[in-house]
Amino acid sequence: MKVRVLGCSGAIAKDCRTTSFLIGDSILLDAGTGVGDLTLEEMGKIDHVLLTHSHLDHIAALPLMLDAVSSLRRSPVQVHALAATIKALQSHVFNNIIWPDFSAIPSQASPFLQYQPFATGQLLTIDGTEIEVLPARHTVPAVGFGVRGNTGWWIFSGDTERNQPFWDRVNNMPVSYLVIETAFSNRERDLARRSLHLSPDTLAQELANIPPSNRYPIYITHTKPSETELIMEEILQLDCTASTHQSPHDIRWLIAGQTLEV
Repeated sequence: MKVRVLGCSGAIAKDCRTTSFLIGDSILLDAGTGVGDLTLEEMGKIDHVLLTHSHLDHIAALPLMLDAVSSLRRSPVQVHALAATIKALQSHVFNNIIWPDFSAIPSQASPFLQYQPFATGQLLTIDGTEIEVLPARHTVPAVGFGVRGNTGWWIFSGDTERNQPFWDRVNNMPVSYLVIETAFSNRERDLARRSLHLSPDTLAQELANIPPSNRYPIYITHTKPSETELIMEEILQLDCTASTHQSPHDIRWLIAGQTLEV
């Protein structure tokens, strides 16, 4: 199974695209601005979109993508999300004011978009791929995802602050890769706390939940473009042990355009 990183930035700037991952050819996890780098043909192959939550940086490209491919498709795109996220999309995006209600056009019987609610903890099978809905802790109802590959699980934290239930589940899964957010530097730790995001010091507390025997690549995502270098520097400093100056974890920076094989 291939996971293609379309976007992994916490905001937009040149070469910075917000969160979206393509699983194989037909499954999109989050629909941030990174979707815009897909060709029309690639977008047309996406049958399922799974959303972690309703914030704009994770849904911005969804209405535009649906508009771009609607005339090319013969079946609706399935949007999978928490009931609260679906309600937010219906109320604030696909409301015939911000954007047309694609769940009712061209007709109720044959729409461009269909909603599929899920719940935290649910195990989904989509186009033959197993995807588990993992808990997240954010300012709006939110989740992370685990995607089962051939060699283990690709884990995505979603937008979250400290979250023990996440580790209670993930530590019982054979993890191949962990993608975890760190949106702010430590100088913005108060803002991170209020917005329920991680900063390097809280990330270090979270990574301490990983048993020493469970070593796998950990990719940092969702950094603010103006702070990315500082965030990575602070993470590496915090993660080194005082005695050896070496990290107990394999920490890397996620980059748009990467493809991870699981």
